[in-house]
Amino acid sequence: MSIIQQETGRGPELRNRGLMASLLPPQVVVRESFGRWEGDWRSALFPAEVQIMETAGDKRRREFAGVRVCARSALLSLDMPPVPLLPGPRGEPGWPAGIVGAMTHCTDYRAAAVARRAEGVASVGIDAEPCAQLPEVAMAMVATAREADHLETLACRWPQVPWGRLLFSAKESVFKAWYPLARCPLDFLETEVELWMDSGVHAGTFTAAVLRPGPFATVTGRWRITREVILTATTVGAVPATGVRTGHTASGPTSTPAPTPTTLLSSPVMKG
Repeated sequence: MSIIQQETGRGPELRNRGLMASLLPPQVVVRESFGRWEGDWRSALFPAEVQIMETAGDKRRREFAGVRVCARSALLSLDMPPVPLLPGPRGEPGWPAGIVGAMTHCTDYRAAAVARRAEGVASVGIDAEPCAQLPEVAMAMVATAREADHLETLACRWPQVPWGRLLFSAKESVFKAWYPLARCPLDFLETEVELWMDSGVHAGTFTAAVLRPGPFATVTGRWRITREVILTATTVGAVPATGVRTGHTASGPTSTPAPTPTTLLSSPVMKG
């Protein structure tokens, strides 16, 4: 049996057009699952992946294997055979040629999103976080003064939403979309995010302005809070002949100029 055949029948059911998928355009294929992942981590992985996890703890092994079960199932929907998905220098997953994607996991949740570059998607960023307030010490590292004021305004109107954690998640999604294109880090304070809530629901949109030269200057995304999990997602479209990069969301495209990337010293690290 293939790795996909072995693992998709175990543990929580994999979903295609589910919660994370609702935040992304239709050309992005998503697999997600809820609950504790109970599969055998060794049989879920290729030998090269097993070698990476040999010294890891049980929790990390389950995270690593469970999200790759999602990823390989998503790739299968694009007629891509199962392959090792080895992490790169900043933890980013290595995708097959012509494929872009992202992975995320938090307690009792994991998801993978993939798309073909040929279908106009240059990169994807997704993130999942527990629905809990962000510690103040972390907030100072994540939010600019302008963002802190914005979050205070939002909290006055919707105090039940953990806006700091949502901001953190949105920036994680932006970084995951940024890094495969720029191949250099992006610090939390080098993006400024505006969050907006849809009427009557714990869901909405965000816009991120990147405050340094790179593959895109702004990008839009969507978020939702459900089942005690914060989900955020964004995609970046391919660069047409005009040199303008198109950013996609579930509700439509936006366009921004594409400057030239430079380098940076510190940033988030993707942990797939």
